[in-house]
Formats: sequence, structure tokens, C-alpha cells
Amino acid sequence: MCHQIKKDKLGTEESFTAGFVVDSTTPLGQRSIFGPYDVDQGRTRIMQSASQMVPRTELHVQDSALCASCHTLYTHARGPNGEILGQLPEQVPYLEWKHSAFYQNTSCQSCHMPQLTNSMHITSVMGQPRENFSKHVFRGGNFFMPKIFNRNRKELGVSALPQDLILASQQTEDHLQNSSARVKIDQVQIAEDSLKADVVVTNLAGHKLPTAYPSRRAWLHFTVSDAQGKIVFESGKVNPDGSIQGNVNDHDKNRFEKHHEQINRQDQVQIYEAIMADIKGNVTTGLIEATEFIKDNRILPMGFNKATASEGIMVQGRAGNDRDFSGAKDTVHYHVQIDRNQGPFTIQAELMYQPIAFRWAHNLKEEKGTEIDRFVSYYEDMARQSWIVLAQETRNIK
Repeated sequence: MCHQIKKDKLGTEESFTAGFVVDSTTPLGQRSIFGPYDVDQGRTRIMQSASQMVPRTELHVQDSALCASCHTLYTHARGPNGEILGQLPEQVPYLEWKHSAFYQNTSCQSCHMPQLTNSMHITSVMGQPRENFSKHVFRGGNFFMPKIFNRNRKELGVSALPQDLILASQQTEDHLQNSSARVKIDQVQIAEDSLKADVVVTNLAGHKLPTAYPSRRAWLHFTVSDAQGKIVFESGKVNPDGSIQGNVNDHDKNRFEKHHEQINRQDQVQIYEAIMADIKGNVTTGLIEATEFIKDNRILPMGFNKATASEGIMVQGRAGNDRDFSGAKDTVHYHVQIDRNQGPFTIQAELMYQPIAFRWAHNLKEEKGTEIDRFVSYYEDMARQSWIVLAQETRNIK
């Protein structure tokens, strides 16, 4: 389908939410299919015979605007009679990218469809070696669902090979851990019985981190350990069920954790997430109810100016007034009470990531349905595998 999309209207608002243009009138056998390579007459006839499509050379398949047509998605909240109550920018990574420094020189495809360094035969019949072939791996941010598919493959009737799902999950994790973020512990000092440290999180991606489907979240796990290795302060510990200690939303679906500039208690945690609300302002994870984001402090990409961001991509909540929250970075100031006699101390900061947050799975319990119950049981069964560490750093101080 991607290779049947015409260049008409790409990048415009009209093309979003799958508003792309596809030729559905030209008879099969004469209809065009687009790619970046020139195809000679002989191979054109073979492809036309095998696929009922005629290959045409068009470079718009390598344009980010092509990706934007599906990955710029607006959903509509509905009332009791099906009436539209509001519109939500459910996922808009293209618009985030367009407002960043990546817009001029880095495409969506360059990260999510990386090019091979060597030439590649890309057709099984009379294939020619092609340079700069873009791997169709579509690297994203969900390492968890392939694991669920694999664990429950018999019940779900999964046809993909076990090793392929394992590889897909591993490659996703590798991409996230090598290309998404960096963490640095800075300005560490001890004064009397107080330890102070700044944790700087840097977003390496060309869009917000995390981005796309709003069930995704990242958070800081910060610990201070004494000379014996005993933890004397901890913020952001993840529980075996996938919930985060101290996170208000995981304990109460009607509330959410605010953005923090400073953390000095263990029941405070910095979570980078998009929190939705319905038309009455109630917190929700239901896309058919959501009309706005009341918190969006997902880490901004480099060059992102939050003061000039449009409504669909703007920062929401306290992060909007946080001077340490800007394009590519956020700095969180930790103030911890300690006993100096227990030192030297070890400080560790980890940026954790979860593609399906605890609340998003557990809110489904309120609904009835065999498929819903099945998914919740899968999540609970594999909750310990629902998160990974994206980046970390450790510092010692006497």
C-alpha cells in the first residue's frame, strides 16, 4: 500500500489520518506502483505480469510526508448518540519532527528504515544489485507486543516464526537503547546532611520521547546508596506488575503525576508522558472519550521551540513553565536527606521506558469482552518484561 500512495497532497493536513491518495480507477495491469529505482523494460514487464502493477520511478516514497499520512492521526471523541465532542492529536510525530532541528536533514526513513551499506538484490526474480536500499524493518518503540505474541502464539494462531519475533523485539530494544536518549548526573554536592544532584536527560530522537501512541511513557529511576550498598533514597522504582512506586496515576486512575522540577521525596517521580482527559476534564485512557492532553512533558527533540509550538504538539502542564525543560533536554534537581557518616555514596540514574503503561492495561478491566480479558491476562502474566532501561549513569561521591 505504501508504494501505491501518490505524491498528491502529501504533507498537507488533508493527507493526515490516512487521507493519502491512491489510484483506484485505473484497471489492474496498468496501475502504477512507485519506488526510488529506475526499472528497465524487461523487469517492468515481469513485475507487471506478477503483481498487476507497473513500476514507476518516484522519490516521494523516501519523503517523511509519506509516513505522515498514517502516523499523523487525529481521533474523535464521541457522545452517547455518536456525535463528535472533540478532536485529539492522538499521535503526531511528523509534526513534532517538522518543528525540530531534524526537519532539514534527517528523514523519518533514515531512522526507521535504515539503509544498507552494501548493494542488495531486492527482487527474487532477475534482481539487480541496488545501492542504498532502505531496510523495511520499520523500527519503532514497541518491543513488548512481539513478546506477548510469542508467549501466546498457539492461542493467538501466530504464524510468524518464534525466532523472528524474538529478533524483532531485540532489535527494537537495541535501537531504543542506542539511539533514543542519554542520561547524565551533574552538579553533585554534599552539604551537611543534604545531597544534591542534577539529572540531565537528553533526547536523541527527531521527535518527542516517547512519541506516537499515548500509552508509552518514560521515567527517571534515581537511587542513592550508602557505603554498604543499602539504598537510602529511591524515586521511580518499578513494581513487578509494571506500576511505578509513587506514581499517583498507577494508584488512582482519576489523578496523575505532575511534572517535577525538583524531587526531594521518594513518593515523587519524574514521568515523561501524555495524559488525556475527556470533555469534562476527567483523566482517561479511552481514545473514544479523550478531547485533550492535560499533561504532555514528553522530552522535546533538539531545536524544538516550545514557545512557538502549535496546539497539536505544544507542551501541556507544568513543563511549559520549566526553564530546564527545553529542546532536547530536561534537568531534574534531586535534594536528598542523608547521614554523611554512611558515605561514600553511590548515585544511579536510569531512564526507564514502557510502551504500554500499567494504567492503560488495567483500565481495560472495567470493560467486558473476551478479547479484553485475554489481553489483560497477557499483560499481567508478562508485566515484568514490559519495561527496559534506555540509558543510565552512575556516580560516586564522598
